[in-house]
Amino acid sequence: MKSRIIVAAILVPLVFLLLLYLPPYALAIVLSFFSAMAAYELLQTIMGIKGNIRICVYAMTFATLIPIGAFFELNRLILPASLLILMSLVFIEAIARFKTDRQIPFVHMLVVLFGGLAIPFTLSCLVSLRLMDGGKMLVFLPLVCAFITDSGAFFTGVLIGKHKAFPHVSPKKTVEGYVGGFVIGIAAMIFFGVGIDNLTSHDFVNYWVLLLYGVVGAAMSALGDLAFSLVKRELDIKDFGRLLPGHGGAIDRFDSLIFVIPTIYLLVTIIPAI
Repeated sequence: MKSRIIVAAILVPLVFLLLLYLPPYALAIVLSFFSAMAAYELLQTIMGIKGNIRICVYAMTFATLIPIGAFFELNRLILPASLLILMSLVFIEAIARFKTDRQIPFVHMLVVLFGGLAIPFTLSCLVSLRLMDGGKMLVFLPLVCAFITDSGAFFTGVLIGKHKAFPHVSPKKTVEGYVGGFVIGIAAMIFFGVGIDNLTSHDFVNYWVLLLYGVVGAAMSALGDLAFSLVKRELDIKDFGRLLPGHGGAIDRFDSLIFVIPTIYLLVTIIPAI
């Protein structure tokens, strides 16, 4: 717990510095690093790196490129090209190794695509948010939603949690915790809107749309947490990595955001609230 608190105390100010004061390309570089680490963690955990070094390099390379492509607003080109090339490379490796002791099961091929493309794409939506008009504020929406929902669920569960929600997937999570996190996550989104309305030069904040962001975002945050808890239960592991002491790996830290970031990006694009 001590190391978890120390790391959080260091990371929170750095995140504010990154999002508020540093240029968007700095965010793209940071997300490229964490995307590559997430790809590495997933492949290492499920496939093992020994005997799969080339495949790991392929996945980490494309995981690095996708957030950079988002910064240059080239995702319409980068994503299809990355999918085609990475899928081709993985099938070439699978064909060459078929009926050998290093044969690549189809499920492992899907893991490569998920780690090398899907996770980086979801995280890269944060770069796209940052590049929008008012991006310095918009980029905080998924972070507020995910982290406040998660914290609200944790503290509500500790205080009044009695009924296990999904004991086989996440044994410590309770129904009361999820309800508390959901309500607190929605409230945090509304209060964030109040802050923007009163402390910035924004002329208009649509609180009904922010309420929608909070409802959908909080639900997706809980789903993200459960989704990767399910994967860890199936693999019988505690964490995907040790990148952040007390917090686990990149995937452990960003599990909720992997679902929330693209959700908020889509909502902001379709129904602007700010």
